[in-house]
Amino acid sequence: MPETDYLKIPQNRIGALIGNKGDVKKSIEKATETILDIDSEDGTVYITPQENMSDPLGVWNANHIVKAVARGFNPEVALKLVDDDIYLEVIKLPLYIGKSKNALSRYKGRIIGQNGKTREIIMDMAEVQMAIYGKTVSLIGEMDNIMIAKEAIEMILKGSRHKSVYSFLERKKDELKLKEFKDLVGIKDDEIEFKDGIEFDEEMMK
Repeated sequence: MPETDYLKIPQNRIGALIGNKGDVKKSIEKATETILDIDSEDGTVYITPQENMSDPLGVWNANHIVKAVARGFNPEVALKLVDDDIYLEVIKLPLYIGKSKNALSRYKGRIIGQNGKTREIIMDMAEVQMAIYGKTVSLIGEMDNIMIAKEAIEMILKGSRHKSVYSFLERKKDELKLKEFKDLVGIKDDEIEFKDGIEFDEEMMK
């Protein structure tokens, strides 16, 4: 049986983790077959496997769901992490821009964009969920999509213009669509082979 795990969360996120009448806490426990013991004094969350746990990744999943809520995600979004194909990525902004409060505020503003435009474009084009909280930007989604969104955010942190970031996202979205199409029909190298024997190359699909 998996061992007990624990992590600390910001105290101002404890309420979001517990939810109204404990409904969020109960939902996480049910979805992951764990028991959450939340210390409201210091924000420590202890995660213990239930006796009837059937999923060996239950504690691991609960840890990531709690971490996602702690990083600002709506609990409903965080609960998507029970899906084996959905991941959480936490980008620590000081690693890119240093510890300056002014720089942190400025770059968070660039990632959000005017009226939230840039944040929405990244989420839409990369098909991810994003939360900006404290000194972090966090992403939830499939791994390929997360990597695209992360690269777009890193471009912003390195000073790229928003227009360049949007062009990058559009190109990557097209590449993902092509990859999905290849996976759907079956493809070898640059050829798409159909059951009736007709073959097309990628140039014909453009």
